[in-house]
Amino acid sequence: MSQSTSGKADMKLFWACFIALVATSFVFGVRANSIGLLQDGFNLSEAQKGNINGAGMWPFAISIIFFSLVIDWIGYKTVALFAIACHLVSLVLTLNATGYESFYWSTLLVAVANGTVESFINPVVATVFSKEKAKWLNILHAGWPAGLALGALFCALFPDTRLFFDAVWKFRFALSFIPVVAYALLILPCKFPVNERVAAGVSYRDMLREVGAVGFFIIGFLMYFAIMQMAGKEASLQSSLIAGALVGLLAGIYTLSAGNWLFILVLIIIGPLATTELGTDGWMPELLKLNGPFASAEGNVTFAAWVFVYVSTIMTILRFYAGPIVHRFSPVGLLVLGSAVAIVGLVFLSKSVGWTIVAASTVYAFGKTFLWSTTLGLTSEQFPKGGALTLNGVSAVGVLFLGVLGSPFIGYQQDKDMHARLASGHTALLAQVEGAAKPSIFGSTPGLDQEKIKALSPAATHELNAVQADSKRGAFTNIAILPAFMLVCYLLMLLYFRTKGGYKPVALGHGEEVKPGF
Repeated sequence: MSQSTSGKADMKLFWACFIALVATSFVFGVRANSIGLLQDGFNLSEAQKGNINGAGMWPFAISIIFFSLVIDWIGYKTVALFAIACHLVSLVLTLNATGYESFYWSTLLVAVANGTVESFINPVVATVFSKEKAKWLNILHAGWPAGLALGALFCALFPDTRLFFDAVWKFRFALSFIPVVAYALLILPCKFPVNERVAAGVSYRDMLREVGAVGFFIIGFLMYFAIMQMAGKEASLQSSLIAGALVGLLAGIYTLSAGNWLFILVLIIIGPLATTELGTDGWMPELLKLNGPFASAEGNVTFAAWVFVYVSTIMTILRFYAGPIVHRFSPVGLLVLGSAVAIVGLVFLSKSVGWTIVAASTVYAFGKTFLWSTTLGLTSEQFPKGGALTLNGVSAVGVLFLGVLGSPFIGYQQDKDMHARLASGHTALLAQVEGAAKPSIFGSTPGLDQEKIKALSPAATHELNAVQADSKRGAFTNIAILPAFMLVCYLLMLLYFRTKGGYKPVALGHGEEVKPGF
């Protein structure tokens, strides 16, 4: 990697940001590969499991939006120290969790810490490497799959065992202290730069104008869902629309702007993108454990963990060498290509069993690798006046969508599909394992009682596993609809840039006129 645009101090700061991102995804990888063990140990329904995955995502958005609004006032170092403190406290709480409720809240605090990290690392790297933003943001976000791979690797080395339930899952999460302490030691001596927007003299109000009334409507709509979920209450569509409209109206009055239309399109796309990548990451181990090449569930859990490591390693390597690829295709062209390949990979996964899952996962990995990181690169290059807010706002909306709608909906659909399959052809088995219906934001969801499942005869267990295998594999087909929508949007975006003479980054000059604003 060339250091032509950066001094030694800049590279130290970059690697501190990189390891901070590794820490955020490490615990995500551990949780994704331990959720099955926790489901059995804590008797969780699929919907509760989805809520835990959601709690690991949407508080991320609250913290990233909040700090993006104030980070230029309180300083990047202050935000970084807060992230370190949250990570340490959340891990202590996680290790002391005793069931759904306590694990839910400890997961929520982890997400706050992760969002705080994201709020400072993206604008810092975009500022330090202002001439090659798409390249270096892709390299930075190689830290995400790297952390996932490491977390999943440790889970594979210490596989699920019900005999030593507490020892296994606690040891896995305790390992998260290693990357957290590492990035804390790297961050402490670093000096942070002045944000590109601030240095160019772009006012705070002009930053908000890039998001505008429509952008804040989307943020407010999703944020209301998140806050209601945090309070343990259900949010209706009507109340969420009213909350979003109020936020959008206030933003419109203050900024006198509906928002940059291209940025609004990016916000609309990022929700499906987040569910395609992160939602699938969170559910893949459980979706694959009944379709792997091994006869035992335990063997397939380990197999799923190794597939997770394999996919994440591919993503890490490709993102490290993103520079020439971005230069060859342009950010928009790369997004078109990535979404198309992701569709093929997900459909391939839905048809795969045994060792063919490895080939399907390879295709899927190539498809999703550049979607998130290249979207951040495109945002930083096209909306520099938006500063930390537009850059981090994209991540926030993606994670909000995934946390309050995407991930819980996957769980809700899994519960409904499983119940429907059992009711249609396995009624006797359903009577043996049916549990009480449990609430979700999409309505009451049928559930299976994990204790009843443990008491099944070997023949009934085999029958249940066969039904679950079909149900879980079919989830990939449903997810493939999302990158199909993204592909249409990216093709329209590609046509737009071609009418403008091709894709070109927007440059901010220093000393721009400062307009009055808050």
